[in-house]
Amino acid sequence: MLKKSAKSLLGLVAGAVLLSACGDQKETPAVLPEMLIYCGITMAHPMKEIAQNMEQELGVKILINQGGSEDLYQSLKASQKGDLYLPGSASYRERHMEEGLLGDFVHVGYNQAAMIVPRGNPKGLTADITLLTKPEYKVVIVNPDSGSIGRETKKILDDAGIYQAVLDNATYLTTDSRNLNQALKQGDADVSINWRATAFFAENKPHIQQLDLDPAVAKPKKLVLNLLTFSKIQDKARRFMEYASSPEGQAIFRKYGFLDNTMKGDD
Repeated sequence: MLKKSAKSLLGLVAGAVLLSACGDQKETPAVLPEMLIYCGITMAHPMKEIAQNMEQELGVKILINQGGSEDLYQSLKASQKGDLYLPGSASYRERHMEEGLLGDFVHVGYNQAAMIVPRGNPKGLTADITLLTKPEYKVVIVNPDSGSIGRETKKILDDAGIYQAVLDNATYLTTDSRNLNQALKQGDADVSINWRATAFFAENKPHIQQLDLDPAVAKPKKLVLNLLTFSKIQDKARRFMEYASSPEGQAIFRKYGFLDNTMKGDD
């Protein structure tokens, strides 16, 4: 009897362990496919919010790789992995179209450059780009070979015939819009040229402010979200694109200081 009872007890325990194991297997969450977006640093805030809104609907985990627009393109070109690319201006699409990696696109808004100064404008500067040539002001700008604002700064200053003078006056060159604003925050710069939207971000607003440039000097730059031709989840990527360019997505871009695709901004 004792042997029978022991065998029965062992059988019950084994059954309980098996049921427990089956239960654990049922509770293990399914691994979601990933969507990889290459995003210029300036647009990271609206893109993160759009991603949060779309992850569940699309059934994907969305990863955002931030950086300078040209650096990002070279990264996606080398890896041949990812789904979407949002550079700081449409010029990157035009520049790289012949390579065949950028497919369909949607227009999601506009970037516009501005002079950026510390909050309160302690030097009392005006929106005059020639001030960047003055040795009494500490100036930091972005390398034109790394970030979209660097290319735009060079174009603005070249058009005015003062790029070399500003370069000679600069304390140093940095790599992207985030590091540019950090230079202002830590006192390395009195003035810079950056995308105006960055002055509206929560982490920047207490520390910096924009001095708006005339659109004739700083022309608004179109933002286009590009589908990568090697994307393995193109249907889902297209749905993300549709949302980003929809009225709901455009409201998110305006919230973060961008002009939307009709050139309307929030007050």
